[in-house]
Amino acid sequence: MRDLRDMSIERLKAFLEELDEKPFRAKQIFSWIYKGVQSFDEMTNLSKGLREKLKEHACLGKLEILRAQTSKKDGTRKYLFGLGDGNTIESVFMKYKYGNSICLSSQAGCRMGCGFCASGMDGLRRNLTPGEMAGQLLTAERDAGECVNHIVVMGTGEPFDNYDNLLAFIRNIHEKEGAGISLRNITVSTCGLIPGIRDFAKDMKQVNLAVSLHSADSAMRESMMPINKRFPVDELLEACRAYTEETGRRITFEYALVKGKNDTREQIELLAKKLKGMLCHVNLIPLNEVAETGFCGSNRKRAAEIASYLESRGIPATVRRELGSDIQAACGQLRLGQR
Repeated sequence: MRDLRDMSIERLKAFLEELDEKPFRAKQIFSWIYKGVQSFDEMTNLSKGLREKLKEHACLGKLEILRAQTSKKDGTRKYLFGLGDGNTIESVFMKYKYGNSICLSSQAGCRMGCGFCASGMDGLRRNLTPGEMAGQLLTAERDAGECVNHIVVMGTGEPFDNYDNLLAFIRNIHEKEGAGISLRNITVSTCGLIPGIRDFAKDMKQVNLAVSLHSADSAMRESMMPINKRFPVDELLEACRAYTEETGRRITFEYALVKGKNDTREQIELLAKKLKGMLCHVNLIPLNEVAETGFCGSNRKRAAEIASYLESRGIPATVRRELGSDIQAACGQLRLGQR
């Protein structure tokens, strides 16, 4: 059975031709998928004969909501979704003044092994398909009864470790017959896979890029992020400069503040020195608690001091608003979850 959620409009056209059906139906089917229908019978502008063929040869895969938690602080909703093979993932629905945003997962688990993050503690189970990524959006919208207009791919997994499926997902949700979400309203976060950054600059110039930096000192970063052994921070920053030059777009550096580790005066001065002159923005994140890591986050006062210092050095910086911390939905707290 082929999951139609994984298909682009062009792939749907080819599939319909295999069924001896008119390819123009592809846009109609694609539109129904992104309206969140649960069955082919809901596709009322298709003939009964075509709906029966679709039932025989295809499926509309869906995610099961195993648990939904709502923050008492800010209304953030965290979902534990069950996949068809028994794996689970988490996603977060957030409300902002500018609209609703959703933080999506790109993999079940993660193999990057960042020391402060819960997402990779159980390793990588598998990549998510384009349809499973889109399914998080569609299922959350249906459950919340509200539309999402901003997407961040910052949940479990390293998006550039699932690059082809990531691109297919973005292209599908951008289609006007689909979710119609502007590319400029989509942000993808990477821990620093340089080949992915280079490819993304060519393939997705309008999509926002965030890089999990967390230290400009190679030894410090390596102690927190094993990926630094493969892609050292100076090489990463060189690739980031090349990205901004090619795309003309600002890059965001995510910087999770760990008390007494990467929030010291020396560390922040080095950060300012390394980022000087780059088209960038630093998003400071007082580290959210994950009991197993042993790391303690800086307080928001220290984060504000660091933001002020970076601004004085000509580097735009903000302290990220904390959402969903009471339901373990904040940055670095998502994981595979339990059924």
